[in-house]
Amino acid sequence: MYLDRLYLRSFRNYAEAEAQFVPGVNLLVGGNANGKTNLLEAIFYLSTAKAFRAKREQELILFGQEFAELSATLHSQEREQELRAMIFSGRRPRQLWLNGVKQKTAAGISGVLTSVLFCPEDLLILKKGAQPRRRLLDQMISQLRPNYEAALSEYQRLLDQKSAVLKDQKDNPSLLDVLPEYNLRMAQVGALVISYRARYLKALSECAAEYHREFSGGAETLTLSYQTVSNIDDAFAEPAVLRQKLIEHQQAHERAELESGQCLSGPHKDDFEASLNGLPISLYGSQGQTRTATISVKLAERELIRRDTGEEPVLLLDDVLSELDAGRQDFVLNQLGSGQVFITCCETDRLTKLGQVLNIEKGTIL
Repeated sequence: MYLDRLYLRSFRNYAEAEAQFVPGVNLLVGGNANGKTNLLEAIFYLSTAKAFRAKREQELILFGQEFAELSATLHSQEREQELRAMIFSGRRPRQLWLNGVKQKTAAGISGVLTSVLFCPEDLLILKKGAQPRRRLLDQMISQLRPNYEAALSEYQRLLDQKSAVLKDQKDNPSLLDVLPEYNLRMAQVGALVISYRARYLKALSECAAEYHREFSGGAETLTLSYQTVSNIDDAFAEPAVLRQKLIEHQQAHERAELESGQCLSGPHKDDFEASLNGLPISLYGSQGQTRTATISVKLAERELIRRDTGEEPVLLLDDVLSELDAGRQDFVLNQLGSGQVFITCCETDRLTKLGQVLNIEKGTIL
């Protein structure tokens, strides 16, 4: 799998730009605030239908413009394919196309352009709160399993609606009549979400442990442990069993939810804990250990996609190498012998011989 051409119009700081890429390493070189990361964000958006920096899609549109357009031609699934996205200002929903056919949901483009993103903020993801770790899981599983993307979207919709009911219950008590329906559907969809997450994290943990063992010279063992709703002791149980457990957890927290006006039960609070030799990284890991473990997790993500799809996902490295010491840089660079890679950097330094160099200057690709 590789991206051949990318076209941008009114996206971030790109008024209009087009670039051709090589199947191997593509170095995006330029000073800060010139648009290197914006280019990676465009690729990531076409891959996942999500932005990795913007909270709202409208932030992706060039200031003063009504819409942004992104399109790409790529070689994927043994043929040439085309992806296109239109993002609009205001309330108009975005539009996605695959090979000229408009898609109803983001699931329609899932798996066409798979990618693994690694940015400086990710280096401490194992020490941060649960949300970025959940996002890591959701992004990867959604690329591999369109059904997961659909289930996750429905769960989030139900969560938002139930939260609104709980928040407004005092002003409109009759809203509580729909809570049992919401709870049942959230338990049904939530069981699927948990099942997907548990199985993916198990595979990720095993693969990341292999990378980390090599990275640390066999001195450390990395493990990733899934943490979901407290009364679920076996996340690998059948969905019907998980659904019943979720219903029981909802019932146990019903009064607390009504009193707090918040949804306290469900996989929207899931997390996973990373440990080295049995000790949680969040509590005991040094900065160096945390970075090494995170690199192992990211490389494992790439390997799992390759195993699942038979194709190497596009690897997006956003100024990560400058944050690593020489030893960790070498370990990452030694993994770039296959697949397409995009690396942003301010100076090429020793990277020049890796592949094609594209100079980025004020929203222009030179």
